[in-house]
Amino acid sequence: LLDVHLMLLHDEALVSATKVWIHERHYNAEWALSAQLEVLARQFDEMEDAYLRERKADVEQVVERLLRELRSSSLVAEGAAAAGSARNAHNPNNAHHAARDFAGEDPLVLVASDVAPADMMQFKRSVFTGFVTDVGGKTSHTAIVARSLDIPAVVGAREASRLIRQDDWLVIDGDAGVVLVNPSPIVLEEYRFRQRQSELERARLNRLRHTPAVTLDGHAVELLANIELPGDGPGALEAGAVGVGLFRSEFLFMGRAGHLPDEEEQYLAYKSAIDGMQGLPVTIRTVDIGADKPLDSSQHGSAAARDESHLNPALGLRAIRWSLADPAMFLSQLRAILRAAAHGQVNLLIPMLAHGHEIRQTLALLDQARTELDEATIPYGPLKLGAMIEVPAAALTLDVFLKYFDFLSIGTNDLIQYTLAIDRADESVAHLYDPLHPAVLRLVAGTIAECLRRGKGVSVCGEMAGDTAFTRLLLGLGLRSFSMHPAQILAVKQEVLRSDAARLAPWAQGVLAAEEPGVAIVL
Repeated sequence: LLDVHLMLLHDEALVSATKVWIHERHYNAEWALSAQLEVLARQFDEMEDAYLRERKADVEQVVERLLRELRSSSLVAEGAAAAGSARNAHNPNNAHHAARDFAGEDPLVLVASDVAPADMMQFKRSVFTGFVTDVGGKTSHTAIVARSLDIPAVVGAREASRLIRQDDWLVIDGDAGVVLVNPSPIVLEEYRFRQRQSELERARLNRLRHTPAVTLDGHAVELLANIELPGDGPGALEAGAVGVGLFRSEFLFMGRAGHLPDEEEQYLAYKSAIDGMQGLPVTIRTVDIGADKPLDSSQHGSAAARDESHLNPALGLRAIRWSLADPAMFLSQLRAILRAAAHGQVNLLIPMLAHGHEIRQTLALLDQARTELDEATIPYGPLKLGAMIEVPAAALTLDVFLKYFDFLSIGTNDLIQYTLAIDRADESVAHLYDPLHPAVLRLVAGTIAECLRRGKGVSVCGEMAGDTAFTRLLLGLGLRSFSMHPAQILAVKQEVLRSDAARLAPWAQGVLAAEEPGVAIVL
């Protein structure tokens, strides 16, 4: 038996073909072995002789032992061997999926159990043009980043990584949340047609890029961009954004194996984002680490895996709680943002505040950061201060928040999660995630109304802002500032241009009063 295994280990069908995966597709060793095992396994399955078919088990044992040895090496990229991939035939909702230089003629799709948000940022430079994951919800941060990068993706597909095989052809319909495996020629042609239609619609919307966002009855509406990286500013401008409503600074901190960016690195990153917006305002949110956004991808996995270290990560040490628990780190970020504010209009946004003492502690640290810069004679600029309303406790104590802050930004993704007591990254409860739940709408409406009454700025920066299904409702509730992924700005602008805010106001109040707002908004 050992002799047989030794022969298999040196067989060209395993060795040479594995090298091809590495050279041509740039797979690492584990992934290349796993890919070739799938090819060989299919060949054994197709054999007529039952004895020969059973020899597949020997090949699997050899590869398993070899993979164990490779995983023990410190040079191995953890988790890569478990990932599968498949060729992406066509995606109807994204036009930019041409194959990268070393992907061969066929563009590639990553199929995996999960993809960490930090790893998502590498997709701009990777061979993959889309992905499918077993876990996750449509408002998990992995899905949000995919939309912001305009990458076709379906998350929460349960058994996808087990059922989809190497070199299967896929259609990823990101809008419908559907993955088709090895579609027929007729289905493929239908999706090619949809893709062409999508490209034509994008071209048509692009003509609105320089059109001011003003409703039919003359209300100016501010359409801002959500960005993840300092270099995203030019893309936001290209989409017609009039500023950045949310710069997710945590992506500067993630995937660094514990080596957090120092003050100088952060300062240069924020300055780059400000310079890229050419004088338009930039809202920087302090680091929001935790829940489905761990510092390192090694901490990211299935919900079960995450629960081993934190029983309920969404309710744990995250966002402002994490920052206040490490004052030195937080002061470093605050100093960097203050210094960057000398180069343009900067708003500072604090996430996940819920208590008055958290507000006062945050403001005290901001004062300390200013004092330290004064003592070092380092120039800095003024900031407008804002707080995110993303937990019910904040939405129900607005008088406290408006006492301290210049503006509020409603983070609907987390507000819905915490109001309805569901994990938005858990596909098993994804059907309960409902932006139109009466409780959610009343919290959103109450926040908008109170800010307008007090003369304070208010925006929505969650996924609702970029979903045209909610544009008219939010306009009717009095919202005049939306922050979304740059790719969504033109579609929302078109909806704004077609809306009469005065006529929408009484209708919106009727939606709020309805027992089933989802039915009312459709009608």
